[in-house]
Amino acid sequence: MFIIGMTELLYLRDCYISEFEAIVTDIKEESVILDRTAFYPEGGGQPSDTGWIEWEQYRSNVIHVIKKGEEVHHVLSGELPSRGAVVKGIIDWGKRYRHMRYHTALHILAGVVYHLYNSTITGSQISEDKARIDFTLEDLSKDKVERIEYEANRIVDEGKNVKIRFIPREELVNNPELIRIKPELIPNLPSLRIVEIEGFDAQLDGGTHVSNTKEVGEIKIVKTVNKGRFNKRLEIVLL
Repeated sequence: MFIIGMTELLYLRDCYISEFEAIVTDIKEESVILDRTAFYPEGGGQPSDTGWIEWEQYRSNVIHVIKKGEEVHHVLSGELPSRGAVVKGIIDWGKRYRHMRYHTALHILAGVVYHLYNSTITGSQISEDKARIDFTLEDLSKDKVERIEYEANRIVDEGKNVKIRFIPREELVNNPELIRIKPELIPNLPSLRIVEIEGFDAQLDGGTHVSNTKEVGEIKIVKTVNKGRFNKRLEIVLL
């Protein structure tokens, strides 16, 4: 069991959980805090999940999920359950699955750019129908963009398995290739989560992912943006 703060985060080990039961541990304004959740809270460039919480004869919309300190807040529109209530969480699966596909697509792009050009990530953001990712690149020519897109789709087409594992913090520190973000963004936890695309790339990652690269679909780079001398952006859609 992998627990952060007050809530067991079910999606960290199984991104395909779409329904679950939990106990309400606290109520804060329009939010409920559960002892366990499969809802992804906004963070790391990935929007939060939405969906529903059901109990007794009630059903309320989960309109936003955020993490505040050690608490995961599920913001509801509608009735609020009481503390101690047993509830059923239901994730809007269509939205979650799009986020999973886009997050894995960004992971593939991060691996391609890192292995080809030794460049790391400076930022990323997933939207409903597109995503962007920024790299420490000085040059982003048309030829480079075409090669990045080609190599990314090659990884998709090879149908590589995507696996989740946890490693001690010391192991991460001793293996800098697993770190593609600013060091200050690494969670201060004794055990850290690695997402690995078998035979291709592994990196520290807290988001939700598909289990095989085939699920991503075709990656199309639709726009590039110069964000600075050593900061270039790729915007993508999935076909």
